[in-house]
Amino acid sequence: MPLGVSVVICCHNSAERLPNTLAHLSAQKVPAGLPWEVLVVDNASTDATVEVARQHWPKDARAPLRVVNEPQPGLAHARQRGFAEAMYDIISFIDDDNWVCPEWVATVSDLMTTHTYVGACGGAGEAVPETDLPWWFEKFQGHFAVGPQSADAGDVTWTRGYLWGAGLAIRKAAWLQLIEKGYRSLLTGRKGASLTAGEDTELCFALRSAGWRLWYEPRLRFKHLLPAGRLRWSYLRGLHRGFGAAEAVLDAYQFACKGGLAKRRGRFLQNVCLRQMIIETRALLRFRGKLLRAMWQPLEGDPDVLDIERLAGKIRELLRTRRAYEQRLRMVEHLATLGSS
Repeated sequence: MPLGVSVVICCHNSAERLPNTLAHLSAQKVPAGLPWEVLVVDNASTDATVEVARQHWPKDARAPLRVVNEPQPGLAHARQRGFAEAMYDIISFIDDDNWVCPEWVATVSDLMTTHTYVGACGGAGEAVPETDLPWWFEKFQGHFAVGPQSADAGDVTWTRGYLWGAGLAIRKAAWLQLIEKGYRSLLTGRKGASLTAGEDTELCFALRSAGWRLWYEPRLRFKHLLPAGRLRWSYLRGLHRGFGAAEAVLDAYQFACKGGLAKRRGRFLQNVCLRQMIIETRALLRFRGKLLRAMWQPLEGDPDVLDIERLAGKIRELLRTRRAYEQRLRMVEHLATLGSS
């Protein structure tokens, strides 16, 4: 596939946010000879996202902008469309509220070209709040894709183990390898206002399972617009419940990568799911002193409350999807064979 960078923006009702995002992209300092493009994926929008995207891309821009449609709601579906439509070998996903630095495209290209074993890389975010930041924000800023992702630049494959979806750049050859071997996203990510999550972590886990490396690069800087609604404690609690639901699925990657499941089926795998439910329920009961209080009081800034939400979300999802547990384990274990081959 052609060498270059495809910047993909997955959009659901993004008309208000897109102008600033596109303005920062149009200011990119890209070396001569490095081809790149901007691809806007319209994911079931009901506003003027498509018209705004076309109107706010300069006619004299050094890269073309295309708009494609993905009617099935969900960030994972939008990203799959982005992978399918992208022209170039490096795909940089930025959110519709990310304002990337002028060197973004050039840095992504340089990093991925130099480190051919890297399947995905990510950068550092800076908050741009629409209102005053709450007193507890700095403690939990990583959950908003703000701050550094690691203390040091470089390989974070087995230290951090995943990267944020905001500003995530992926090698298309790595993605195609996963698809060829049967990878299908088990998590769909955001659907409109829904706080479901984890599809970006799942993709990182799949790449890691297949032997690709993950890289954190602080030179990749972006500003993250945070509306007032996202700076509420109730939003962060809901976000953690979504994190917990995602963990119920992501556990499959942890178990399958340990190996030893190929000859075990049926009741054994059902017991794995049951054992996880017992472990998480016991962990939740350790907070029994705050469980009832958390139902009626915000307990703002208390990290225990976020753990309660995460555990509750995970237990509920394990109960809901327990019949699919074996199927998930099989798919992920097959991916793990790529990394050992």
